[in-house]
Amino acid sequence: MNLQQIKNRFGIIGNSPRLNYALETAVKVAPTDITVYIQGESGVGKESFSKIIHQLSNRKHGPFFAINCGAIPEGTINSELFGHEKGAFTGAIDNRKGYFETVNGGTIFLDEIGELPLETQSRLLRLLENGEFIKVGSSKVQTTDVRIITATNKDLFAETQNGKFREDLYYRLSTLPIKVPALRERVSDVYLLFRKFAFDLAEKYHSPEVELQPDAEELLLKYSWPGNIRQLKNLTEQLAVLEQDHHISAVTLKKYLPEQTRQLPALTSGGAQSSSSDFSERDIFYKVLFDMRNEMSDLKKIVLELLKKSGSKEEILQGNEAIIQRVLSEASTQENVSDEMTIHRTEEQLPVDDGHHYIIEPEDSVNLEENLSLEDKEEELIKKALLRNNGKRKRAARDLGISERTLYRKIKQYELD
Repeated sequence: MNLQQIKNRFGIIGNSPRLNYALETAVKVAPTDITVYIQGESGVGKESFSKIIHQLSNRKHGPFFAINCGAIPEGTINSELFGHEKGAFTGAIDNRKGYFETVNGGTIFLDEIGELPLETQSRLLRLLENGEFIKVGSSKVQTTDVRIITATNKDLFAETQNGKFREDLYYRLSTLPIKVPALRERVSDVYLLFRKFAFDLAEKYHSPEVELQPDAEELLLKYSWPGNIRQLKNLTEQLAVLEQDHHISAVTLKKYLPEQTRQLPALTSGGAQSSSSDFSERDIFYKVLFDMRNEMSDLKKIVLELLKKSGSKEEILQGNEAIIQRVLSEASTQENVSDEMTIHRTEEQLPVDDGHHYIIEPEDSVNLEENLSLEDKEEELIKKALLRNNGKRKRAARDLGISERTLYRKIKQYELD
């Protein structure tokens, strides 16, 4: 079965090289029992790849079960996955089989694997290593023959560094990773997908097929699609249901596309604003680091200038006033700080022409030793985003360029409720 036949069978639309490579990898790994780790943003179709792997495997006649780990409460997830014995906890009125026991001989797809609690991660690691598990409330070791496919939109390696995901489990899961490209990484497929969705909706609703005018098609291709295929499909359905005129112009299409504004500065070459809608936590950290580096560079200039001068206090302040003002000014212009500085001499520093070295000590209102903690900077940015949006978490998350779930987790972490 060639790649095009596989696309036809499973309804995969597109000819992007990245998409083709991901499909080829899935086809090659399907006949094996290797644990597969599918990476990709929300809405790119990770579950479709898990079904392809199952259907092309030797387990295709066995059961297939997809589980969203983020949708199961932490208190019951061990029972759901591994089962429980009668009386194991309040409400356990009978014995119950877990998914791993029920799907014996088949395939389990664990979506959002990064949401698993650490205790459950330990249980899963044991099952992956030797196929053994223990029900909640039991001491009997049981075995199962299940192939596990996992997926997440998180950076699991970063999660291991933060202590939120077991490092040994990460390396066990990432035996063979498959990267499903985001829609903005396969622009040539956007219009093909739109036409497919429009055709299917016309058949479903017995209505004329939605068509795009040239300017609307151009707008469609320029948009970055943060919600990926799911967002494109939803937009197509909105147009099919709500618009009387099914010949869609750019003006009409724009009403259905969320504004792609960037409230926070992005790192780009030449100072231009980024055309991508991605603005991850890592980008924020890098921006903070670059800002701090620039401030430290300016401070070094001041010190070097003072080292070269041997004049009075007034002469030193006058000669460095521009630099001092630039260092002390806040980029947000929300706080005013004093630029009064006290010049002292010390004989403990390296000598200059007059045998002394000048150092600057700020008054109480000025703190040149700024806190360099990345966590504090992140907390400050989150506070500003929440204040700017009157506590609206969805809007604040959009401004920060992170998911609402990530923002909720950060709010709990920094106790900002």
